[in-house]
Amino acid sequence: MDISESNNILEVKNLKTYFYTDNGVVKAVDGVSFDLKVMETLGIVGETGSGKSVTALSILRLIPQPSGKIVEGEVIFNGKNILDMNIKELQSFRGNRISMIFQDPMTSLNPVFTIGNQLMEAIVAHRKISKKEAIKESLRLLEIVGIPDIKKRFSGYPHEFSGGMRQRVMIAMAIANSPSVLIADEPTTALDVTIQAQILELIDDLKFKTNSSVIIITHDLGVVAKFADRVMVMYAGKPVEFSDVDTVFYKPCHPYTLGLIKSITRLDAEKKEKLKPIEGLPPSLIDLPEGCIFRVRCDYKIEKCKSLYPPFFEIEPKHYAACFRAEEFLNGNLSRGS
Repeated sequence: MDISESNNILEVKNLKTYFYTDNGVVKAVDGVSFDLKVMETLGIVGETGSGKSVTALSILRLIPQPSGKIVEGEVIFNGKNILDMNIKELQSFRGNRISMIFQDPMTSLNPVFTIGNQLMEAIVAHRKISKKEAIKESLRLLEIVGIPDIKKRFSGYPHEFSGGMRQRVMIAMAIANSPSVLIADEPTTALDVTIQAQILELIDDLKFKTNSSVIIITHDLGVVAKFADRVMVMYAGKPVEFSDVDTVFYKPCHPYTLGLIKSITRLDAEKKEKLKPIEGLPPSLIDLPEGCIFRVRCDYKIEKCKSLYPPFFEIEPKHYAACFRAEEFLNGNLSRGS
């Protein structure tokens, strides 16, 4: 996969992250490559356990050790490999050049410190400013992310905030130093539908205000369809399809992508259709099946899927898939069904 275009802010090349357990080696991320362009939103989608979050944590080298290890690959940010940085460089880099919004703000925020203290800490870690200036900047950030009564909230503790408000605080901390890349890992988990929409709209709005690029990690194809420019579909630690959003939604060329699309409700459909879930469960990452790892759940498998894993290749300009039958899907020689 060629990811050498000059307007890339981030390039991930053949990334592999494994966890070494008593039961065996978990290949959580196994050969992931993608690029992120300036001012772009990239969606990474897949079922639980597909490797989405571990990919994000690997980018920032936040993999828990000693069990977890990045065993291969490169993560190039503005020409520099993050995986080669020393600890001091990493401390300066995280939260400054690339920031991350985590799934659960209640476990990410310290319960014994006020919201104001935690925001100020995120600011002064990367900027030499006075306490007065840090307070002023913290209040400004709370206002930007839509926190009401900011002076009162500044002195509040995480447990005094609703889930949606805590997530807004996490976003304020993430954008405190105007990062070039913002990674949002399932940013609306456990929030009700109305609040989910508000949080996603906020992230999208901040992308344009701060001229940043965004990676949204989600299992929700609706989120990808609305907010992402391109999408990478992952299954069992590997990318299986990658292209712009319209291409992936209207011309899916991997059976897993097709299965995900068929399993969601289409509001624009002319008639109501019964949803078709993907049969079976994802494989154990310790004991992956021989050949194509999706074949045990695939309606389109052929004989060589039993022994060979299909290459991740470009089936048309800027459209990649890992399926022996991808070109048949593309050319209309293989029906995608209703």
